[in-house]
Formats: sequence, structure tokens, C-alpha cells
Amino acid sequence: MNTEALKLLKKIESKEARVGVIGLGYVGLPLVKTFLQKGFRVTGFDIDQKKVDMLNRGRSYIRHISAAELKDFLGRKKFKA
Repeated sequence: MNTEALKLLKKIESKEARVGVIGLGYVGLPLVKTFLQKGFRVTGFDIDQKKVDMLNRGRSYIRHISAAELKDFLGRKKFKA
């Protein structure tokens, strides 16, 4: 394994890597939650600016993900859309 791959592996193992999720709908947002629960910082991307604004204010539009969870992740600087 080359040195760049080893650096990336180390960042993943230590949870220093930031994960990007493209699309914050019914698949993407639960995926974001899973990565956050595993300890990663996550940046979410979506073409729908209303979704992005809602999420950055801690408001969820998916019933399986509560506003309290979102606010917790936002407050700990673990998530941004």
C-alpha cells in the first residue's frame, strides 16, 4: 500500500476523515446519521437549497431522524449541509 493510501486509512481509523454524502433525501440523510453515529464529521450536499437550509437549522423532514438528533450533531460541529 502506498503512503497516500496509508494516510487515508489512518484518518479513517482515527475518525479524522470527513465524509461527504451527495443527496440528502430518504437514502442520503439516514446515511449521514449512520456516519455521525460512528464518530465521523459529515458534510451533506443537495441541490434543494430548502432542504439544506432546514437541515442547517436543525429541522428534519424525515420522521426517522429527529430534530433533536440534528441539533445535537450541529451543536457538536459534526454535521453541516
